[in-house]
Amino acid sequence: MDVNNINPFMESFNLVMPQLGFSNIKKGNLSVKDKEITNTGVIMLVGIVGDIKGNVAYSLDMDSAKKVASKMMMDMPVEEFGEMEKSALAELSNMLTASAVTIFSSSEVFIDISTPTLLQGDNVSLKIGSGKILCIQLFADDIPIDINISFD
Repeated sequence: MDVNNINPFMESFNLVMPQLGFSNIKKGNLSVKDKEITNTGVIMLVGIVGDIKGNVAYSLDMDSAKKVASKMMMDMPVEEFGEMEKSALAELSNMLTASAVTIFSSSEVFIDISTPTLLQGDNVSLKIGSGKILCIQLFADDIPIDINISFD
């Protein structure tokens, strides 16, 4: 996997999350997964087409998803993970991926993205490509968010 296709997602996270009120952005571990991800909590999936093709899936545990949704909703308390919270996280995945698309375009790589799909549950398993998946763990105010990237 070409690092030039990964860096825009990390740059995007560093640009978007502070705009939403997160002040401490850190990079965690990098890992490689075989063809699928499994998560208990929330996964937001966005398809990528154009000069490069594949998928990006943002995954969070439920507690982290509630914290991020709360921050996006002006620190409104989040007891249940309902429709408004789901909408906030779907929009986050759209913002992060659209920002990465803009970064790609500055390098003459032109791509488009799908509407985000949000999955929620215990042990949700998702195959997001035909090859390996690179997982980048990032933290926003100590809230872990995994960015799983697979290009065909």
